Amino acid sequence: MTIDKRPSPCPLTKGEGSTSRPPAMAEEMPLVERLDPALEAVEVFRLLSDLPHVVFFDSALRHPHLGRYSFVAADPVEWFTFSADGSNAFGRLADRIGELRQARRAELPPFQGGWAGLFGYELAGSLERVPRASIDEFAIPALAVGLYDIVVAFDHDCGAAWLISQGFPEWDESSRRERAAERLLQFRRRLTTGPRTLRGGDRGSGLQAAKAPSACPLSEGEGVKRLSMDELAPQFGVDGRAGISSNFSADGYHRAVQRVIDYIYSGDVFQVNLSQRLLHAADSSSVDLYCRLRERNPAPFAGYLDGGEWQIASASPERFIRVDNGHVETRPIKGTRGRSPHPVADLFAGDDLRASEKDWAENVMIVDLLRNDLSRTCQPDSVRVSQLCGLEMYEYVQHLVSVVEGRLRPECTPLDVLQTSFPGGSVTGAPKI
Repeated sequence: MTIDKRPSPCPLTKGEGSTSRPPAMAEEMPLVERLDPALEAVEVFRLLSDLPHVVFFDSALRHPHLGRYSFVAADPVEWFTFSADGSNAFGRLADRIGELRQARRAELPPFQGGWAGLFGYELAGSLERVPRASIDEFAIPALAVGLYDIVVAFDHDCGAAWLISQGFPEWDESSRRERAAERLLQFRRRLTTGPRTLRGGDRGSGLQAAKAPSACPLSEGEGVKRLSMDELAPQFGVDGRAGISSNFSADGYHRAVQRVIDYIYSGDVFQVNLSQRLLHAADSSSVDLYCRLRERNPAPFAGYLDGGEWQIASASPERFIRVDNGHVETRPIKGTRGRSPHPVADLFAGDDLRASEKDWAENVMIVDLLRNDLSRTCQPDSVRVSQLCGLEMYEYVQHLVSVVEGRLRPECTPLDVLQTSFPGGSVTGAPKI
């Protein structure tokens, strides 16, 4: 989810601000420094990757309408986790968010510090009475978010980058400015000279320097437990894929598909997203794994999150929810064809996708579901479908993408939109429950 306000045209044109230590902007909050335009987002990510809870919102693929910004943050002031125990995780987070006030610069990229992290699928258990998995061997929390006081923001349209410091958790104006300046200096040194100049938790974050997530997460002696096969959910080999296992056997998967078909014929469901989990033993660090992933399969909404004992590496073309100054947008993807290096074949594949009755039906079902979800927090009659089954091209695939929009009610918040729309319909199928 992104919560942002579209900035004005780029305040830094290409070719400006090329010094390694440019001056700070005017002393309004937050404190901001322009960075060397040659500094790449992935380079900043690597430089900060050994700090606690590094998060990388990565527009690895530059798309005509998406993927303008990237953000790197680390060493949060606070770190909250909630398990999937039915507690009101959204409500508790909303209370904490309500205590926070921060300044922002309208001319800069939208994420300028604040809350970021993981909203896991298992949060559905705090919203509806649904069965939970009988085995949870990885024990990843349903919600894990940090309060980030400093962020490195990139505007790829302009080739510009900034270091933005909010001064959390201080409240007094002078103390907050002092804190913001100190953290700005720490991170600038880190970006200039490397990891040894900063230790996570300096000046009140309450966190110690992290054991580098670049250490292989499944290796012995790194403070992370290696799970044995006996501790995993039942696994089955995958034909032709050595070293990869699935939580489905081939026969078991076919039986599950048949159950879905029976449910559809019975009128219980319209669409089911039947997924399987594939496992492979780690053979590199999680940071190296993510960097390979972004090179081989770039996406406009790729990302990495270090949760301490676990890391998430993602390459997604889909943004679930965006709230922009009261404007709400969701972009469900249903319908996929592979890309071809031959332009004519690529066009034929796209035409086939647009003409597919099955793929259109899949997409429209989720559009209807999301129209209903947005109507719970948007103003009456404001919810509309501005794009239905538009064809969008990505690195290796082309998708049917729809766009549903609405206007947020004055009494509702962006977190309300996420809660009432969670989990995403393109993940659950329809009806959601």
